[in-house]
Amino acid sequence: PPLGTVFLDGWDICDLDVLTLRMKVGMLFQLPALFEGTVADNIQYGPQLREQKLSDEEVYSLLKLADLDSSFYCKTGGELSVGQAQRVALARTLANKPEVLLLDEPTSALDPISTENIEDVLVNLKKKQGMTIIMVSHSIKQIQRIADIVCLLVKGEIVEVLRPDKLSEAKHPMALRFLQLSS
Repeated sequence: PPLGTVFLDGWDICDLDVLTLRMKVGMLFQLPALFEGTVADNIQYGPQLREQKLSDEEVYSLLKLADLDSSFYCKTGGELSVGQAQRVALARTLANKPEVLLLDEPTSALDPISTENIEDVLVNLKKKQGMTIIMVSHSIKQIQRIADIVCLLVKGEIVEVLRPDKLSEAKHPMALRFLQLSS
């Protein structure tokens, strides 16, 4: 394959239509961006685009999966902490039943307790649902808590592939420098 090509289920993602790709791959960003309306409206958004309706029970299940209780159902984004909003954004992403979850430093704006809540949800998704999760993180401790495989990138290129418990064995000079500064 050409350099920079990404395949999903054997298909170049550039050849997939956007809606198909968005159903297969969920994305969670550094800062949650909720839509207007209630938490339930946010969670139901993706399925509604496909003319599917989530039952109240399905919404409650997604809230629970994201470590939120049923009291959040009717709340609006303005009533939530950043950590709660991030978990709603995760539930909204999971409502599309993605095969792969891409995370761009999803806990970078969160306090330690909210970070732990999100990490627990991610670990449970991996263990209980077998979900593939690809996460960008600059936190060595976080990587060691939740990653199975670590790819160290320098200028967009993978320079090391290690298990989290083997990070100290990195050989690339930039990877070594990053690890030194992070400890």
